Amino acid sequence: MFIDKVKVRAIAGTGGSGCQSFRRESLVPMGGPDGGDGGRGGDVIVRGDSNLATLLDYTYRDEWAADRGQHGMGSNMTGRSGKDIYMPVPPGTIVRDADTGEIIADVLASGEEFIVAKGGRGGKGNSFFVTPTHQSPREWQPGEEGQERTLELELKLIADIGLVGQPNAGKSTLLSVISAARPKIADYPFTTLQPNLGVVQLSDYRTFVVADIPGIIEGAAEGKGLGLQFLRHIERTRILAMLIPIDAMDWQAEYDQLRVEVAKYSPELAAKPFCVVFTKLDLMGEDYVPPIEAPGAFGIFSISAANREGLTTLLAAWWTELLRLKEEAARPAAQTAPLP
Repeated sequence: MFIDKVKVRAIAGTGGSGCQSFRRESLVPMGGPDGGDGGRGGDVIVRGDSNLATLLDYTYRDEWAADRGQHGMGSNMTGRSGKDIYMPVPPGTIVRDADTGEIIADVLASGEEFIVAKGGRGGKGNSFFVTPTHQSPREWQPGEEGQERTLELELKLIADIGLVGQPNAGKSTLLSVISAARPKIADYPFTTLQPNLGVVQLSDYRTFVVADIPGIIEGAAEGKGLGLQFLRHIERTRILAMLIPIDAMDWQAEYDQLRVEVAKYSPELAAKPFCVVFTKLDLMGEDYVPPIEAPGAFGIFSISAANREGLTTLLAAWWTELLRLKEEAARPAAQTAPLP
């Protein structure tokens, strides 16, 4: 089951209270205050984990509580701090405060850590309050309460190429042929009900990730069909591939509709590099690229995933465009780097 949005309760540990204590030793007539401080409460920490692909685990556990700190003790002994608790999430997860909508963390890579609920500070013991004029203090502090938050976790898949198209455009078939992914394939619309990721392996150890996004229909940006539930998953893709079946009634109208729905959902998404891929070329029986107006596209391709026709050209074009984007991203950093 693909779970990409959940709510959980994060409860950080309360700090331990300080101690009120006085030394009592034989042959020491005037023992002074020696109450230790309380330990701090544990934090709730979100950590990226590449072994996870969904947020399914959070449907079984909706409360994550860290340990509280121990109270201070005599002989100036500080209480033990509470253990932190870690919430593993797949890379691409956004963590929001459910009450305010504030984005607390955006986990992009495995191993990244963010404190989402901070543990309370330990209280001071009475030895802390000693002064030259106040040598036997009986004051002590209680520990601070740990932070409590209702968190909203939302997973947005990270991929290099996002396959965008209407139901039955051939997205799942293409993904199954170019990668080891095995999405469900059938001859009826909305076969794909959850996004699928596949790793494409080229020669010389070159790899990139392709995401098969469930079918987009007219009005998807307003929530029709599977709509917004899956449109958000293409936000983090670097390149969009607009898939159109070659047996479509009107190629131009189908292409225009896909572009409109993407632009309605996010103008930034519509500005990403894109190409047009005509699928099911085997239905034509010959190589054919339909006439279509797609200004701004870096390529228009025709393929048959079933017969593996045109795939080499398509994958090479995707790789070339990914290299160009990486070079562009590195160029500003190189220009602003200080001279040795």
